[in-house]
Amino acid sequence: MIEQDMRDTIICRCQDISLGEIMEAIDGGITDPEELKRFLHVGMGSCQGRTCGKLVTRILANVTGKSVYEIKQTSQRPPLVSVPMKEILGDNNE
Repeated sequence: MIEQDMRDTIICRCQDISLGEIMEAIDGGITDPEELKRFLHVGMGSCQGRTCGKLVTRILANVTGKSVYEIKQTSQRPPLVSVPMKEILGDNNE
């Protein structure tokens, strides 16, 4: 059981998702990392789970009794970066 003051701990800083929110989703039956990602958007911020992914894996492993190696990893995408419009549209001199 997690103490109440621990439930306020932010796990996903990009999406501002707390340990309590993750635990509520798990208690509601979501134990697949991809489903958790879709339901809470944990790991869908600008870091794409590079910061919170391992924490979420450990939480899931703890709750389900599985090894962290048994918990499948979510897909990661490149971080969001700005692209100048001139690179998209091309140079007028071309």
